[in-house]
Amino acid sequence: MVEDPQIFKYSDIPNFPQSTVHGHAGQLVFGTLKGKSCVCMQGRFHFYEGYSLHKVTLPIRVFKLLGVETMIMTNAAGGLNDDYKVGDIMMIIDHINFPGFAGNNPLFGPNDERFGPRFPCMSDAYDRKLRDLTIDVACELDYNHILREGVYCVVGGPSFETTTESRILHQLGGDAVGMSTVPEVIVARHAGMRCLALSLITNMVVMDYDSEQRANHEEVLETGRQRAEQLQNLVSNVVGRMD
Repeated sequence: MVEDPQIFKYSDIPNFPQSTVHGHAGQLVFGTLKGKSCVCMQGRFHFYEGYSLHKVTLPIRVFKLLGVETMIMTNAAGGLNDDYKVGDIMMIIDHINFPGFAGNNPLFGPNDERFGPRFPCMSDAYDRKLRDLTIDVACELDYNHILREGVYCVVGGPSFETTTESRILHQLGGDAVGMSTVPEVIVARHAGMRCLALSLITNMVVMDYDSEQRANHEEVLETGRQRAEQLQNLVSNVVGRMD
């Protein structure tokens, strides 16, 4: 949907990480979307690929230096909330950073004052005005029946969660679980960027010890393909309506 695209492969950018996940194209796409200048990442980087969190979040600081003011993140996530269905889109209102509890934070180490303060606030990580706008757009597109609001739990991966781990995440207030997004949001907020994040619920997490259900990456990719057009419409219309 990006007009006048200029595409740069990650492999052609000096010192840029490489995406190793199946289904990730591994390139930056610059252009305009609904009249707004933008840059899109086709494929991101993850802690479980062996990159440090500093390297995972390097693109966010590059974007900040390029003049990006608002970041919209999308991810695939497992549903923890019993009311969710596969194919729902959960707008993140808050997150639980489990790797951060163990000291794995992208801001760990000396603070770079060029970007932001030593101790950035995260209670407002997900911009309320952008969330309200997303709800309005979803209603206009008749997507309100698939749009949810909830708390996103990030874990290290790459293995999917055990049944007991899933139960714990749910009991702690999590509505969905995934392996990305939070490090990028932390760095973006540190740099003063507005953030909106949407999780596509691609599978329901197993929380029954007797269940025969198994999480797998193929299911994640298939659900992503089925919902791609609606997610694109939602994001592009939000971009078009932003200040």
